[in-house]
Amino acid sequence: MTGSWLTGESSATGSTRSAYAATGRLWHSLPVDRLFPPTLKGEGAGPGGADRSWSRVAVAPDSTCEAAFDPLLSKALAPAGCQRLLRATYTDATRSHVTTVGLLFTKADADGMRALRNRFTEEGLNRRPDLMPRTYPAKGTVAEGFGDAQRASWTMSVLPDAPVVAYAVSGFADGRTVTDPEPATEAMGGDTASAPAQSGLGHEAKGIADRVERGLRKSIARAEGA
Repeated sequence: MTGSWLTGESSATGSTRSAYAATGRLWHSLPVDRLFPPTLKGEGAGPGGADRSWSRVAVAPDSTCEAAFDPLLSKALAPAGCQRLLRATYTDATRSHVTTVGLLFTKADADGMRALRNRFTEEGLNRRPDLMPRTYPAKGTVAEGFGDAQRASWTMSVLPDAPVVAYAVSGFADGRTVTDPEPATEAMGGDTASAPAQSGLGHEAKGIADRVERGLRKSIARAEGA
């Protein structure tokens, strides 16, 4: 993938401006395997602190955000703009769960990203089922039947130091419909009997999102030090 993560200048200063600049440079050089590694290891990331591992089954072509999100989520994200959307889908070791992880690179400066982050946090937009991100149901893979109705658990975060919104959404690989989706923070709780919680799908979404976000931050740090 080539192109530019960010055009224009951040209004931030210090480390935030440096992170924004580094993110812009990375778009030209960072391989897809660095953004979305073929395998992810999740030590202690499963229910009860169990170890998890995930394999990448598909990478979506980099794209704009047109039709990539449900209308209400598109509206909520619109103030930050959409520079590029990158997505990949993973499955767990048993191939019974599938998870799409996404990185939305916005056009916003630091002030715009701060405003978006504050709104998501203060209004709880990252916990609303009508604002779940969409899946990437790649044909010919275990995730082929992973559509809107199969979304079970999700997590979404507006990064504080880069023009990026990171998210992940999980579901069952057998294509079953989920009628009671839960945000990962709730599905990971110990007192819920919902299908997402019982199956560990909250842990799937959170574990994969955390590791992809962590990898992005490491790449930004390396670029800043170059």
